[in-house]
Amino acid sequence: MKKYLYYLTLIPLFLSFPVHAENSPFVSTRSLSAELANQAALNAYKECQKRGYQVAVSVVDRNGRLIAFIRNPLAGPHTIEVSQRKAFTSATFQSTTSSMMDRKHLKQIPGVLLLGGGAPIRIAGHFYGALGVSGAPAKKISGDEDEVCANKGISSISEALEFVD
Repeated sequence: MKKYLYYLTLIPLFLSFPVHAENSPFVSTRSLSAELANQAALNAYKECQKRGYQVAVSVVDRNGRLIAFIRNPLAGPHTIEVSQRKAFTSATFQSTTSSMMDRKHLKQIPGVLLLGGGAPIRIAGHFYGALGVSGAPAKKISGDEDEVCANKGISSISEALEFVD
């Protein structure tokens, strides 16, 4: 019994030592709350609406799973899946979909869509997921309008995430 109590007194001592990531059996990540994901989606939607586009917007977590979605009732039915696939592609490669459009070999991967409009949500050095927009036109001169709206949605939540600790 004394030996047992002795070991119990040592536990706080061991817990007080810092654990380095390479020695830790755990990996910590950050996730968007439903509220922030919906805020990003809504602000991307509003930006496209202001520009006169009927779009669908998807926000996914770092693994490409849907967190938030909004769609204009006048947006084409294809925009639902397209926005989700753009967000999925951006999240799984942690890159904008427009920057990957020339990587044709990636088309073989299920769920991947290499069209502009997907943008990763990376704020203050932390990766949270991605946002995908579908329904706005792609303009050769000014770039992809879907991506412009996606970036607006992401920037609308950046301040809330920059100072989180």
